[in-house]
Amino acid sequence: MDATKTKLVDYRVKNGVAVFTLTDPPANTYTHEMMRDLDECILQARFDENVHVIVITGAGEKFFCAGANINMLKAANPTFKYFFCLHANETLNRFEQTPKLVIAALNGHTVGGGLEIAMAADLRIARRGAGRAGLPEVTLGVLPGTGGTQRLGRLINKATAIELMVTGETFDFEKALQLGIVNQVWETASNDEFMERIFKYAEMFCPPNRAAKAVGRIKRSVQSGVEVPFESALAIERELQQQLFQSEDAKEGLAAYIEKRKPNFTAK
Repeated sequence: MDATKTKLVDYRVKNGVAVFTLTDPPANTYTHEMMRDLDECILQARFDENVHVIVITGAGEKFFCAGANINMLKAANPTFKYFFCLHANETLNRFEQTPKLVIAALNGHTVGGGLEIAMAADLRIARRGAGRAGLPEVTLGVLPGTGGTQRLGRLINKATAIELMVTGETFDFEKALQLGIVNQVWETASNDEFMERIFKYAEMFCPPNRAAKAVGRIKRSVQSGVEVPFESALAIERELQQQLFQSEDAKEGLAAYIEKRKPNFTAK
């Protein structure tokens, strides 16, 4: 496994899957430095033609991420806090706009800014019994300021999103599944087993198993399309489809269907 160690985010690539691990024990809280490392990892994975899927998780077995570092926020002046939030918004937007599938592996508590990071992923898979989720920022006298008010309101119904944020309720991953915040909750004997399953799941969306370019364009069509008027969204869809029509994978997929064989995709 190739590895590049950044200060607060570990970056590893294997079999087309880039794994980002938030590494600031014990709770993997994020600072501006961690966000800058995360931003760099996103850009690195974007430009790497051998990366087709991104997985983000937390170090250890207790926390995915507990959100922004409170001590950092307490010590910072208002100007720093504003630009800290602005950069965090830009970083998570980069996650959403990267045309590669992003999977958040929730291996522990996922609260506050930790849930905000997870909601910027395309899919969220949690380990049963590993922790709780929620946006409790109201208990600190602030709001979820790294996209939480906007992403949760788009992910689930608006009234429930408001209720969860104004009460500051935290909840187990099973309730998160019922609410539609996470896609799946897996029962595993250990965190290692959970991450092994996550990696195998991520590999399903890599070549030769899946047309990774099509996976990425589906993501882009949804992420951008839902934010614009319907006719404009259809135009985005058509343009992305045209890109795929010209790809080698589309030719292979059509040929394999006609020849009644399994396609061998190359992400080209």
